[in-house]
Amino acid sequence: MLFPESYEESRARFRDDLARVQTLWRDARLHSHCVDAAEDLTIDWIAAHAARRERLVIFTTGEHGIEGYVGSAMLKIIMDEFLPRLDSTNTGLLLVHIINPWGMKHKRRTNARNVDLNRNFLYNAQPDPSLNPDYARFEKLLMPRGRVRNLTVSQLAFLARLLWRNARDGAKKIRATTLLGQYAYARGIFYGGDAIQEETRVLIGLLREWMREYAQIVHLDMHTGYGPRYQMQLVNSRFEPTASREFEKRFNYPRVSKATPNEFYEIRGDLIDFVYTLAQQEFPDKRIYSTTFEFGTLGDSTWNAVESLRIKVLENQMYWYGADDSVRAHIARDFENLYAPRDEQWRAKAIADARQAFDGILRAEGFV
Repeated sequence: MLFPESYEESRARFRDDLARVQTLWRDARLHSHCVDAAEDLTIDWIAAHAARRERLVIFTTGEHGIEGYVGSAMLKIIMDEFLPRLDSTNTGLLLVHIINPWGMKHKRRTNARNVDLNRNFLYNAQPDPSLNPDYARFEKLLMPRGRVRNLTVSQLAFLARLLWRNARDGAKKIRATTLLGQYAYARGIFYGGDAIQEETRVLIGLLREWMREYAQIVHLDMHTGYGPRYQMQLVNSRFEPTASREFEKRFNYPRVSKATPNEFYEIRGDLIDFVYTLAQQEFPDKRIYSTTFEFGTLGDSTWNAVESLRIKVLENQMYWYGADDSVRAHIARDFENLYAPRDEQWRAKAIADARQAFDGILRAEGFV
């Protein structure tokens, strides 16, 4: 079964797969960093150097914890189907199981401090509360207070606030302000934290350690929730100089975007941007390709965007202020469908898209 039912099941499978990796990379080792001893939550990774340190594959999952259920499935596909195609004499591995284990276990996007880790990867800087000052104008829309007692009432209240803000500011402004990230509201969505998080520091340390050793690096990061329901898209860094259309041809893959307002949306503290910045500042001689696999779930229509925001806002309100039993399960189910769909048709298409993209990238970059 590719898609795990729990964080613990996913981690156990990953640890068991070390033996399989060692048949190809004899010196492969499993490493763990504990982020919560009471709940036995760890960041796990399998690492293996090549005799000739020419190429490196970095694979990361679960930066947004609940998205790790899909990410775990894609990691399993890479390990079972694509590692045997790599040349272990010149290709190293850094396979990171779940960056945010608390979020995966508790089925939240954030870590235990409500930090969106994909707004927390800041190069040699601390989070700046003054970034994105427009977020304050949308506080009532994005951060409603009080216990969620009636789902219909809460949904109608959200839509009323959204329509009012849309009339005043426009949909583009709301979208850009919401998704950019913010560092001032600790109970808000897309909160990037008031400091670099432990999970972030662990991954930054691994990136520095491993990127310096290899001439060419391909980094693949798994995410869900945004874009067409039945078409995964590759989302490149705003710092990637090559045009998206060129990558579509190069990888023989139908949808590639760049994290800019025109093609996707703008982010601050993004992991993929961090990889490019790290390379530019510390390893300018390296050949880098780092990208996000973004598996869309609801769809990309205007109504889908409204639904996605509504679900995120209600889930966040429920986390902080609670919800009556009659609505709690409904909100949790909507949130799971947004980030970890169980629909078999969706899963089958996600698997097919991932295989196509894995093959296209690894071929084009000369890894297979």
